[in-house]
Amino acid sequence: MTRLVASDLDRTLIYSAAALGLTMPDAEAPRLLCVEVYEGRPLSYLTETAAGLLEELGRGTVFVPTTTRTREQYGRIHLPGPPPRFAICANGGHILVDGAPDPEWRARVARRLADECASLDEVRAHLVRAADPAWLLKERVAEDLFAYLVVERSILPEGWVKELGEWALARGWTVSLQGRKIYAVPQPLTKSAAVREVARRIGADEILTAGDSLLDTDLLLAGDRSWRPGHGELADTGFVAPGLTVLPQRGIAAGEEILRAFLGAGKPG
Repeated sequence: MTRLVASDLDRTLIYSAAALGLTMPDAEAPRLLCVEVYEGRPLSYLTETAAGLLEELGRGTVFVPTTTRTREQYGRIHLPGPPPRFAICANGGHILVDGAPDPEWRARVARRLADECASLDEVRAHLVRAADPAWLLKERVAEDLFAYLVVERSILPEGWVKELGEWALARGWTVSLQGRKIYAVPQPLTKSAAVREVARRIGADEILTAGDSLLDTDLLLAGDRSWRPGHGELADTGFVAPGLTVLPQRGIAAGEEILRAFLGAGKPG
């Protein structure tokens, strides 16, 4: 049986120091393994126990890291276990095969975006024009595919994101607020579409998925079985779906539990 495991990374399997969610006394805290360094400083971690589980998972399944990160940002991460043959970056905009972007998939994505959505330039210009410098901290474009704003959420006007979402929806785009970031993403640009393409290529019999954020919604729905942690935007909205297991664990402990669930799913009942 060929089992594909597609998991979001940030705040699902790997965690920044601010997102660890450690509640026990320091002397009882788990040992951590740094899996990402940025500008010479450690940035993302998983527990050593999770590292062992991930190594086991990578040997027994087709493990596909599935992230909204750009290829450059994903390249900073060094996960334990065998290097994944496939990875999905830019919210499904790129499929990496043995570390290299697949040109056929990128061309297919480009055609769909051109046919079905307003241009990135139009959406980006509207974002910048509509945002107030009082609360706008940064404006970024990812992989020439989607745009996002980094904002001071405490002074973000109530209703601004909803109004932006209505404007974007009419142009084939979706808007979501996640932490301090407001994402504007073309509707056809999804993690699930890329996961289904990888599943087709390998002849997967079963798809297992995990994620924590609004941009993971379609990923969870694409799985035959899926899991989400007790934190994140999906937890805040109370998201549930057929085949979805809601875990009580929060923070880095949830990463461990998700990996145990992936491994347990492949064992006889």
